[in-house]
Amino acid sequence: MMNINFNILFFSCLALWITGLSLCYVTHKKAIKTIGLVLIIGGIMLIGAFITNLWIKMDRPPLRTLGETRLWYSFFLPLMGIILYIRWKIKWMPLFSVLLAIIFFTINFLHPENFSKALMPALQSPWFVPHVVVYIFAYSILTASTIMAIKALVHNYRSSPDHKLLLMIDNIVYIGFAFLTFGLLFGAFWAKEAWGDYWTWDPKETWAFITWTFYLIYIHIRIARPKSRSTPLWILAISFIILIICWFGVNYLPSAASSVHTYS
Repeated sequence: MMNINFNILFFSCLALWITGLSLCYVTHKKAIKTIGLVLIIGGIMLIGAFITNLWIKMDRPPLRTLGETRLWYSFFLPLMGIILYIRWKIKWMPLFSVLLAIIFFTINFLHPENFSKALMPALQSPWFVPHVVVYIFAYSILTASTIMAIKALVHNYRSSPDHKLLLMIDNIVYIGFAFLTFGLLFGAFWAKEAWGDYWTWDPKETWAFITWTFYLIYIHIRIARPKSRSTPLWILAISFIILIICWFGVNYLPSAASSVHTYS
């Protein structure tokens, strides 16, 4: 039944998002663009409602498996795209954020999960939900900064740097880095409660620290060398690759076999 509900959700969101994007980008009429944005927001709300319903039915937060985190990511990323569009009038951001969310959403559709109520004792900690949700929210924000960084790199090679875009990227990275830091701290508190140590250099913890460090390097370079354009943007792109490895690439590393942090 849960898989059937997800199939309905998938095709409903797909219809809303594709129609919404079409209305937003094929016309210059403000009223039609507004309808398109409303349809995109409608798809986001459907995912939010599905997550809420899943939480209630399973009597646990839907954050245990990789597929469940992709579901949250597909919720947060287009939401960030809409927020950035409204806040800074970045007209192309909803397009790229929604398309990327569709890719992750489609992965869930092609590899459906059997949702289970099972939750190991360590995951029953009150730190579990804030740790994972804050991390996925940080991932969505930093994904938005990566999309903007790629746009800025293309702009740099085609013409002069877009200083306004660079400043917007900085602001978004600051916000994403703050949430990434909170996620790291919440994870340490959770580890202390569940396993008795704040940090054990588990593969997941190690890659989380590497991810955090790379975004910190970006921030330091932008402050120390404000005139540098392409170098920090490339660092931001590399940081996102490391983020992806931290999120689910760690699962495929030999050292992750004994890890307590890999998704089931």
